[in-house]
Amino acid sequence: MMNIAWKSIPRRLGAMVALATAPLLLIPAQAADYDVGSIHIAQPWARATPKGASSGAGYMTITNKGTAPDRVSCVSSDASAQCQIHSMTMDGGVMKMRPVEGGLEIKPGQTVTLEPGGFHVMFVNLAHPLQQGQTVKATLKFDQAGTVDVQYPVAAIGAPVPGAASDQGMKMQGPGGAMMQMGH
Repeated sequence: MMNIAWKSIPRRLGAMVALATAPLLLIPAQAADYDVGSIHIAQPWARATPKGASSGAGYMTITNKGTAPDRVSCVSSDASAQCQIHSMTMDGGVMKMRPVEGGLEIKPGQTVTLEPGGFHVMFVNLAHPLQQGQTVKATLKFDQAGTVDVQYPVAAIGAPVPGAASDQGMKMQGPGGAMMQMGH
């Protein structure tokens, strides 16, 4: 007959479940995709912010399936006083973050990825910290396609880009400008 320590089984099972699910805490809830006019928005997400942070960032992929260029700007957010599309570049080893004046252009057939180290939605003057597991709603305006409300599930501080290798979360853009992916 086997000698089993029955009392320790629930504790061990709990520990195994905790270890198995820990990586999921870094991944935001499955984000919805959005379509407005000829624009497709995929995988919106944001990172949690520490207490006292005055700004946060949101990310997504935008594809222009149309035949004319379009420009996107952020009109409002439920988490901040302002939201803007920003670019991040490195210039002589110095990171420079600036609003994209007049909105970010997306050419016909182009896919633009807003991600850490490149273009992003900047939530300015946060009303409260962005907390993991919650969502941030932002209203995006496209000059041609119209306006759409986008929900950004909030991932952990330092979380990697969804679907990317785990080291993507802390990657910074080197000299040469903002990250942009071209595609058809």
